[in-house]
Amino acid sequence: MRKDATSELDAHLRLRRRNLLLCAAVLALAGATHPLTLGRVIPEVLAVHAAWSAIFVVLGFAVGRRWLRSQVSGGVAALVALGALMLDIRFTGGLASPFFPGLYAVPLIVAVFTPGHRQPTLVACALTLVALLVMCAWSGATPQATLAQVFSFAFVAWVSAYGGRTFRRLRDAERDADRERVEALQRLAESERLRAQGERNRAEMERLAVVGKLAAGVAHEVNNPLAFVKSNLGFLEEELAEPAPDVEELRRVLEETRQGVQRIQQIVADLRRFSRDAVDSDERCAAGDAVEEAGRLASVRLRSLGEVVVDVAPELPPVRISQRHLVQVLVNLLLNAADAVDTAEPRRAARIVVRASAAEAGVRLDVEDNGPGIPESVLPRLFEPFFTTKPPGKGTGLGLALCREYVARAGGTLAAENRAEGGARFTLCLPAATGTAKA
Repeated sequence: MRKDATSELDAHLRLRRRNLLLCAAVLALAGATHPLTLGRVIPEVLAVHAAWSAIFVVLGFAVGRRWLRSQVSGGVAALVALGALMLDIRFTGGLASPFFPGLYAVPLIVAVFTPGHRQPTLVACALTLVALLVMCAWSGATPQATLAQVFSFAFVAWVSAYGGRTFRRLRDAERDADRERVEALQRLAESERLRAQGERNRAEMERLAVVGKLAAGVAHEVNNPLAFVKSNLGFLEEELAEPAPDVEELRRVLEETRQGVQRIQQIVADLRRFSRDAVDSDERCAAGDAVEEAGRLASVRLRSLGEVVVDVAPELPPVRISQRHLVQVLVNLLLNAADAVDTAEPRRAARIVVRASAAEAGVRLDVEDNGPGIPESVLPRLFEPFFTTKPPGKGTGLGLALCREYVARAGGTLAAENRAEGGARFTLCLPAATGTAKA
């Protein structure tokens, strides 16, 4: 803020110095050409203009070097101009002098030099009025002529004062407008930051809610291969105690044990990658890989319900969405399908189908279930934020809204409908990534 004020002051001082030097040049030229105006050379006028011009040059350099304050330089310039004009008028015929109208310009000159201050202009008006009365007295003007001159000067003085006031108002209005514009931009930036933060918080809340749904199944999913590994280790311990263990059998058991450990590692790695808050730099992925990862994550919930069918067409083009977001969309749809089948009446074995096929502009993915379907009254509001048909504590109402938002950002669509044979179908259409051709 201080730096801006300093820059503004420097610009103001440069402008004032330029005005003073320009006036000095004009005064010198007026003094040199006065014989053309008066028809003769008047040495006194030459001397007055030379001194007047020299004083303005000195004032210009003094202002440029900050030796004089703005108010002081303006006051000195006004007094010098007033005195010089009075001498010019005195030496060239009094009220009949061609320089006499210049006396009226003194307040205007001061107003130009000190537009940001009112006092110098008012002082100049008062001093000029005194000088006008003195000149009228020197010239022997009648009271009526003097009064006419005073009224004429009063109009010029009013114009000078009003012009300075208008300039100050315009300057203050411009400053206020600039300040309000900066404040509005700051508020807009803060609002955008809060909006982005709220969006990140909303996505994080939904992701953690999905992780919570998976947590209970993860323990069971890990426990199965863990029990298998423990059993195999017991078998290996018994076999190694034998005098002549079957080496091939040991190798087979070790391989099965290694596969069990890898299964546990895969479950933990998938869940860790899904739950972490990371920024995606690659906005493209293979739909088949995303379906496979989502299937592994959702399997902890789906495996106990029934059959899960995955049908991925070969050689699908990469799609324009990050794998992390596509996995989150598919996991949400799979868990919603599991919840729908789990609440169906009468109870039935689940059959959830995930299909990925080539479409005209990219890839189409379908997630179908054989649950009770979606009520017709719910379908129009299905993707509204915070709308949910689940009981309190079972859903946030953000899952499907975020899914559609992620897909829309990628230029795709997400729609829901009821299947003719029963159950629901969610259809996800994603465009092919830039620079890839559809197979």
